[in-house]
Amino acid sequence: MLTNENILNALKEVNDPELHKSIVELNMVRNIQIEGTHISLDVILTIQGCPLKAKIQQDIEQALKGIGASSVSLTFGSMTDEERRNLTASLKSENVTNQGMPKMLLPDSGVNFIAVTSGKGGVGKSTVTINLAVALARLGKKVGILDADIYGFSIPAMMKTNEKPTMIDQTAIPVVSNGVQLMSMGFFTKDNQPVMWRGPMLNKWIRNFLVNTHWGDLDYLLLDLPPGTGDVAIDVAAMIPQAQEIIVTTPHNAASHVATRAGLMAQHTKHAILGVVENMAYFEPTDGEKHYLFGQGGAQNLADELHTNVIAQVPFARPAENTGSSVYDEHSIVGEAFTNLAEDIIYQEQKLVRL
Repeated sequence: MLTNENILNALKEVNDPELHKSIVELNMVRNIQIEGTHISLDVILTIQGCPLKAKIQQDIEQALKGIGASSVSLTFGSMTDEERRNLTASLKSENVTNQGMPKMLLPDSGVNFIAVTSGKGGVGKSTVTINLAVALARLGKKVGILDADIYGFSIPAMMKTNEKPTMIDQTAIPVVSNGVQLMSMGFFTKDNQPVMWRGPMLNKWIRNFLVNTHWGDLDYLLLDLPPGTGDVAIDVAAMIPQAQEIIVTTPHNAASHVATRAGLMAQHTKHAILGVVENMAYFEPTDGEKHYLFGQGGAQNLADELHTNVIAQVPFARPAENTGSSVYDEHSIVGEAFTNLAEDIIYQEQKLVRL
């Protein structure tokens, strides 16, 4: 027999796809009516035009038919301004301490911060960021990317997403692509307009992305830093002292020489260096012979100078593997390189926990 109680218990298992919380906990379920095995109810969405309304409807119908409903009628509405303000306050209390500090920055938050940096542009830093993030997500980790390259944001385009973050009052819900949560200045500019800000505004927006974004429970947050040693890199070092860094270079000696500065800055700001990733390390056609188009040794020279290791050598993609997307298939030669890197990072994290 269907009752309000077992209906609510079933719907406790249905989550808002963006907030990752039960629709019952969020008070989105109202006015339940039962007529034999037919159930009707109101579903109050966080905003009008919720992009995942169809997903919520499908999950509700599936949950209720699983407890014996023959048919389900849903009427959708949206929260009042006051309800949204209360929800935002509740989300913020989960994300921020009483002193205004993001809880994810606390030492015991469980979030691993990895800043991906380089000495210069054009070495594939963002490609490394998104493919490492996707590889970690494929291995079952909850992963986010903060595109901290405010001037040169590229993450939305590289991950081929045209979505925008859902805004609930002043709280942003990250866009999800390839299983990874994304936040980028690229979501807030029109028609690829440039961002022309100085230091204080850069700091404000990076902090905004941490404080006013509902990241939920993350295992890893990757920060795609701008190349070089400018304001953003300095601010991130101050805001997230526990972050570890990956230095990206190509094999070319000039690129690795410039990347030394980014590594020395990481050391100066007390960021641990996870290692050096050598991108575009070689090209390997189907005959299996490696061709070192940019020479050899640059990454190892950089690692030696920074007293760290080369943790990955990422080859050029074969033509058949490059489908136009910057996220590589996990079974491709490039995808396998990032899977191996993700596995190594997870292993090192687990080893540190055991110690």
